[in-house]
Parts: sequence; C-alpha cells; structure tokens
Amino acid sequence: MTAPEVHHLNHPLIQHKLTLMREKDRSTSSFRRLMHEVSMLMAYEVTRGMPTHLVEIETPLEKTMAPMIDGKKIALVAILRAGVGFLDGMLEVVPSARVGHIGLYRDPKTLVAVEYYFKMPQEMHDRDAIVLDPMLATGNSAVAAVERLKETRPKSIRFVCLLAAPEGLRNFHAHHPDVPVYTAAVDRELNDHGYIVPGLGDAGDRIFGTK
Repeated sequence: MTAPEVHHLNHPLIQHKLTLMREKDRSTSSFRRLMHEVSMLMAYEVTRGMPTHLVEIETPLEKTMAPMIDGKKIALVAILRAGVGFLDGMLEVVPSARVGHIGLYRDPKTLVAVEYYFKMPQEMHDRDAIVLDPMLATGNSAVAAVERLKETRPKSIRFVCLLAAPEGLRNFHAHHPDVPVYTAAVDRELNDHGYIVPGLGDAGDRIFGTK
C-alpha cells in the first residue's frame, strides 16, 4: 500500500500570510482578505500535478499546439461553512472549475460530523475533486465529507486545508490513505475542546465575523 501523502506548502508568501492570519486582533475584513490571498497561492501548488492536454491556438504569428488544464473537469468541493471562505481564491485561479458543497456541522458534545447538505456537479466520474476546508482538526468532518464524496466516484480526490493537527491527519489517513493532503502548516496538537493549537481560532467565525 502506498504511504499516505502530506504536502506541506511552505512557500514564503503562504507562510507570511498565515502568520498574519494567526494574530488574534486581526479584523474580520483583513482575515477574509488574507484567506482569499492564501487560497489563491495554495491553488497554484495543489494544481501543480494536474494533467494537461494540447489544444490548437493561433498566436499573432501562427497556429501552434499549447498545453491547457481542462478546468471544466475540476470540481472544487467546499465543506460548509468555512470552506466557502477558502473557495473564492481557488476560483480566481481556476475560474472554469465546477463547485460542489457538503454541509457538515460538528456535534459539540461528541465532535462527530453530522451531514445536512450535499450537492455535487454532474458526471463526477470525469472530474478531479479538490476538497476545501481551512481546518483539519479532529478530522471527523473531513473523513465524513470524503467518504460521502467517494460515493460519486470522482477520478481523483485531493484534500486541501490551511492548518492541520497531527491527530486529524492520523484520523483522516486511517480512513482515506489514498487521498493526499495539502496544508500550509501542521500545528502542535488539539486542545481539550478539539481546537488546533497554536492555531488561529475558529476559521468560520473569523471569516464571517460570528461567535
């Protein structure tokens, strides 16, 4: 069996912006803007290995064959609600991608993920799916989301998060060893409430200005 893949996206710009996002006094608008910028930068890294195909184009001088990613075959799958804040920057880079949504909330007592919404593009078997959620904490939501997504039989699945905890990575890859994880940082641990530390707090609350 192939060992689970974890890709640490350590580009200096990504790390710099992540540091700014961690600051507790950063405003909602600033946090949201930084999330948008970081997700754009991460999109470049996540799509690095995407296959291309040659198409005929005409330059000002002549016709030629040139490589293109088939964006219509990419499905960006946002885990609600924080994944929506992670989505827009990705769409800036791959605007022709289709978008799916998985609605999950974490039961505050059991920390188990509960599904309340699921909507995917058609013909997922032809698509490369990129699942988006800023935080991989306990991993329960990610495990449930990818398990549900696999029912649609996409060509491939990648999971992208801003921060991950070691516990979440172990849980995720215990259930989905075939799905690579792309993250900007793997933090120290989870606290007693299931939050990543040092972390950056609740990503959804900080994106949308809620408590």
